[in-house]
Amino acid sequence: MKLEIVVGDITKLHVDAIVNAANNSLLGGGGVDGAIHRAAGPGLLQECREIRRNRHPDGLPTGQAVLTGGHELPAKHVIHTVGPVFDAVDDPAGLLAAAYRNSLALAEESGLRSIAFPAISTGVYGYPREDAARVVRDVLAKFPFRSVERIVLCYFSPDDKTVAERILG
Repeated sequence: MKLEIVVGDITKLHVDAIVNAANNSLLGGGGVDGAIHRAAGPGLLQECREIRRNRHPDGLPTGQAVLTGGHELPAKHVIHTVGPVFDAVDDPAGLLAAAYRNSLALAEESGLRSIAFPAISTGVYGYPREDAARVVRDVLAKFPFRSVERIVLCYFSPDDKTVAERILG
């Protein structure tokens, strides 16, 4: 598995799937979630509404993940996952790890070869970026990769990239 750590706009990446740091409504929001919904166009919102109607009427639980099409994005798919609000849950590390693991598992189940992640939960959800990078490092070290060959960690700021590079090597 090849790991790339970059600063950029996740909505512009040419990968099989980008991961959306979604809120549990799946209907868009701020930050990465809003940017992905805007770039993907109205088809993504329609598909997310169907998921809410048919599979997750109460919203997507924290740590879980669902797959949609990429619609107008260069990525073929979007994997939506809900990270934890750091100071609102008993086990933020376990829930953050589940968000990454479940996203990777969906990519593997779909036979995808490349996936890009934002820094899940480190924005308004308040997860300390150093701690989040350690969770990512541990998940990637233990995950049983089969089809996924390339992982891109796409950060919004150079500072986030620096932290990730220091912790992930």
